[in-house]
Formats: sequence, C-alpha cells, structure tokens
Amino acid sequence: MASMGVKDSHPREVLLGAQAAAAMLPVCDHYSGVEARMVKSLQLQADMMLEFGACVFDVTLDCEDGAPIGREIEHARMVLELVQSAYTAPDLIANGLCRRVGVRVHAVDHPAFVSDVATVVGAAGAHLSYVMVPKVESPADVNRAAAAVDAVAPDGPRLPLHVLLESPGAVHRAFDIAAHPRVQSISFGLMDFVSSHGGAIPASAMGLCRAGDVATLDQFHHPLVVRAKTEIASACHAAGKVPSHCVVTEFKDASNLLHAATTAAQAFGYTRMWSIHPDQIRPILQAFAPDDEEVLLAAGIIEAARLQNWAPISMDGTLHDRASFRYYWQVLERAHQTARSMPSSALRYFATSVIH
Repeated sequence: MASMGVKDSHPREVLLGAQAAAAMLPVCDHYSGVEARMVKSLQLQADMMLEFGACVFDVTLDCEDGAPIGREIEHARMVLELVQSAYTAPDLIANGLCRRVGVRVHAVDHPAFVSDVATVVGAAGAHLSYVMVPKVESPADVNRAAAAVDAVAPDGPRLPLHVLLESPGAVHRAFDIAAHPRVQSISFGLMDFVSSHGGAIPASAMGLCRAGDVATLDQFHHPLVVRAKTEIASACHAAGKVPSHCVVTEFKDASNLLHAATTAAQAFGYTRMWSIHPDQIRPILQAFAPDDEEVLLAAGIIEAARLQNWAPISMDGTLHDRASFRYYWQVLERAHQTARSMPSSALRYFATSVIH
C-alpha cells in the first residue's frame, strides 16, 4: 500500500528516471560572437524574461568563432565584462528572475583554451550556467576541460560542461562522452561534420531543402548526417543528458525554420536547439513546446494519478501507469520551459522552480 505522503510528493520525486532529469534546460540556446550582437542578445533575453516571467532561452557568448585571430585574449576580456554586467540588470533583480548565460571557449588543444578559461570562468564562474567546449573527441577531452575549469574556480560549484561533437570519430564515441558525469548536454556540429568527410557529403547536407523538394539530400535526409544526429540523441537519452540540435543557417524563412525545429524535436528526439539569429528564438520555442490540448491532457492525467497515489488509472477509456505518467509529466516540464499556460493543478509544481 502506498504511504499517505506519496499523494503530496512532487512528480519529480515519484516519477524516477534519467529522462526526467534531462528535461530541465531551456529548449533554445542562442549563440552570439560579435560584441554588438552579444549586447542585443542579452537585452533580448532580459526583455523576454520580463515578458514570460522566466528565462526561456540561454545566451552563449562565443569565444571561439567570435574571436578574431590574434585577439583571443581581448575578446575573452570583453565577454567577461558582458557576463559581469548582465547580472546587474535592476528589472530582473527586482522581479527575482535568474539569467542563464554560458560561454563557448576554444577547443582544449587550441592555444587560447587556457586563457579563455582563466579569463572568463576564473573571474565570472559564479555567473555562468555552463561552459561549452567545442571539438570534443573523447572523454579524455572532457576530463581536460573539467580539470581546467575546476582549477580556476576551486571554491564554487562545479560548472556543467556542454560539448560539441563535430567529427565522425567523436560521433562514434558519443555514448562514452554522454556518460561522462560533467557533461550536461551534447550538441552536433553539422558544418564541421560535413566538411570532415572530404567532399563525400555534398554541401546541401549543411542546409535545408525547399518545401516540396524531395530530391535534395539536406541535413534531415542525408543518411550519414541523419545517422550522426540520431546517434547523439540516443546517447544523450541513454545517459540522461540533453541533446541539442545544430544550427539552421536559413533564418529568413520562418516557416522553413519552424518545420526544421519541429522535425528536430519530434522526429529526431532533440530537446534543445541552437539559434544564431534573434528571429529564430520564438519559432524554436514554438516547435519544442507542447500544444495546448496536450498540456491539458497531461495536467489531467498527472492530477488523476496523484489522487490515486500514482497507481494505474483509466482516463477516457485509456489505461495509464507509471510509464505514461512520466511521459505526461515531461510534457508539463516542456510547457514550463517554454512558458506555456497550464492549469493551476499543474502550475503549482513550478511555483518556486528555477532552472539553474
């Protein structure tokens, strides 16, 4: 017999499983590498936090592709200043809202890696939500990155690492990398992955085909690219980590972007996606959010399950048990991450929830 306290337990405590733990990152990760765009991205994040009452997308400030060659240290110092200034926004502080800002450093074998980590993480680690490490090839690279990050911030909490897999060898080792305890999320580096094949994969696989085009092998149809994407998603879900889908460079066609994001979420199993232009953020949020009907269904199932102390239930002629409870709880988690409205019976679970 279930204990009397189970009914009042939080679903996260009752519905155990690695997948539930993996669902807690915002669904959009917005990248900026140029100072003016970084400033605009941070302002947009603040504006949308006030609009939605929550941080609905991450901002990753880029020290890798954003830094001019030979001026990596100066670029890292500029990123540091932006991170520090971002956390003094009076409107956000007054409303009790918590930003999420990360930094992408250079690869662990790049000469600027150590200075990136020392400059940004060493001085602003307490403000960072994660460190993105590109061109990770193996768990050994993760170990090296973790050691460098911990060395400059020994007294604070250990920062999660987000890693970028960009080569066939890295994809081959995706399950080992995902299993590393410091890895929180894995992203797929589409452009480098395609170019690492020496012309064996056409350039079309870096982009999107137009609506109605069934002949072009784009990033959702070329077999090697599809295999890499599904391998990363599968590795992440096996280890309870967050798979983050790659960039879509065609940002002027909102409907095409929405279709791409929806495909990434529903057909490829990704729970997060990169944005490289402000116009991509809202379509990504829309694509990764559950629709209103599913949210209402999920709220009803979770409430009915709670009232039955999480024993199997029947709703509208369909049986539900712990497995489907977990699924519908994840629907509510996604609704919360994407600032969708939900019934009060479900909203109360998120009243004091903060994504860290």
